[in-house]
Amino acid sequence: MVNVGAKPVTRRTAQAVAVVTAPPELASLLRDGEIATKKGPIFQTAILAGVMGAKRTSELIPLCHPLPLDDCQVEITPDWDAGEIRIHCRAETHARTGVEMEAMTGASIAALTIYDMAKAISHGIVIKEIRLLEKTGGKSDYRAP
Repeated sequence: MVNVGAKPVTRRTAQAVAVVTAPPELASLLRDGEIATKKGPIFQTAILAGVMGAKRTSELIPLCHPLPLDDCQVEITPDWDAGEIRIHCRAETHARTGVEMEAMTGASIAALTIYDMAKAISHGIVIKEIRLLEKTGGKSDYRAP
């Protein structure tokens, strides 16, 4: 692990996005509203999974510091014209190190959950993008162009 013991505790935030491409057969079902599979409602389950994933990031990513999250929000926004589902995860903490891995893990786990829950409808689902949008706190801030 990187030694962060000498760094000051500051408010840290991060926002990440994952983009899922929904094949037409899945998009047409979801366009009409939330659908429930045998496992439950897809979007609501993905939101819960994203928050749970963000909270367990240090267990999934080697040498990642465990961080107590002050807040974690996952939002799912479909863009049916583009055939995409955008998953936005925002994480916040007061710590000595950044929270961007938590935000990216939350978005990733939510995307994987959508795949898992909808694969019975179509295996053509593609998770095509996972990226950091913004981070604040620490030495420097970052905002994606």
